[in-house]
Amino acid sequence: MPLLALAILLGLVFGPMLWVRWVMARHADDRPDLPGTGGELARHLLDEAGLHHVAVEPTDEGDHYDPAAPAVRLGPGHLDGRSITAVAVAAHEVAHAVQHRDGARLFGLRLALARIVAPLRMGAIVLMTVLPLGGVAAGAGHLVLPSMALALAVFALSIALQLVTLPLEFDASFGRALPALRAGDYLAERDLGAARRVLQAAAMTYLAGALLSLLRLARVVR
Repeated sequence: MPLLALAILLGLVFGPMLWVRWVMARHADDRPDLPGTGGELARHLLDEAGLHHVAVEPTDEGDHYDPAAPAVRLGPGHLDGRSITAVAVAAHEVAHAVQHRDGARLFGLRLALARIVAPLRMGAIVLMTVLPLGGVAAGAGHLVLPSMALALAVFALSIALQLVTLPLEFDASFGRALPALRAGDYLAERDLGAARRVLQAAAMTYLAGALLSLLRLARVVR
């Protein structure tokens, strides 16, 4: 029974991640009939939204919108690729720039959480590795549980950040990117179904990340 439970848990955690990769790869074939690359579409959509100051840049760190730059950053296959996946991912990242422009409340909350979670996470790692051992060695074992509780709280905050991100991702995919692709006639009607699946995968990336974080948190608690 424990093995079955473990198999189900691993399926729940890694299943979405594998599905996301499969969907992205399935629709990544070159499509010469499309009017442009993902990078060209991103530039076009940004200009249409009045976001001329937002750059479109290459990255090796995963597709994302950087509000500090500000810039939409796309991996090489999506920046220069001419595929359903490339244009859908580009439209999705531009949608985040539009959320920023519109002052979306959840976007602001996510930005605020992201600014504090990264340094706190580093602090949590230190607490969970140094203080328990140091406290015991120094005869201050009573510090172990409070330090562990604080570290776990930081991990929980990281999961909260991902949960806040989820509705933003679905809004970017289905509230903004898909309508933009449809309204601009960038994709033929027959391709919108594939674009919808890619956009769903783009949004589900954070669900997979949240599930993985929960697994890590459970391991830490254990």
